[in-house]
Amino acid sequence: MLNEVHLNADPNTISTLDEPVLQTLLRDAKAIGRKLVVVVCPPLGDERELHDWDLWGPLFLCLMLASILTINASDDQGAAVFSAVFIFVWLGGLVVTINAKLLGSKIMFFQTYCAMGYCLAPICLGALFCWIIPWFFVNLLLCVIAWAWACWAALRFFRNTVNADREVLVVYPVGLFYVFFTWMVLVGI
Repeated sequence: MLNEVHLNADPNTISTLDEPVLQTLLRDAKAIGRKLVVVVCPPLGDERELHDWDLWGPLFLCLMLASILTINASDDQGAAVFSAVFIFVWLGGLVVTINAKLLGSKIMFFQTYCAMGYCLAPICLGALFCWIIPWFFVNLLLCVIAWAWACWAALRFFRNTVNADREVLVVYPVGLFYVFFTWMVLVGI
């Protein structure tokens, strides 16, 4: 038969082609949750989770951050803010990822992109609290904590992926990436 495909695979191997859509969505949601635990509460998570990359979690966090900042923006700027946040998350992540790869990072391109996206979680939480709390100095403190938390989570991922003498060159743009979004949250763009 010309149309037959024979695979010598283990019968216990999970095939997403044969599983129901709901089961696939639940499996992916659990994987996103495990990766968020690695970033949000590091002692409870396994750092190797971020090496199994996906882009669903970063997309969700990007949409969450863009939505919160859009709600905070004035009515005539809402669409522009949403678009700008969305574009800056993906282009900024691309620039940081390319920088890491050019400096000799040992991890794959999409693993870096995935980790950068998941490390937006503290900034999203900070944006949510800043949306609820109206006091500037409390928001400033929350933003500093969210930025440090995001950088710490990213540093844990990037540590030992490049030579020790180049580690600062990889982490510095990551810090700038998160400073940009933290600033947007603080000023309520």
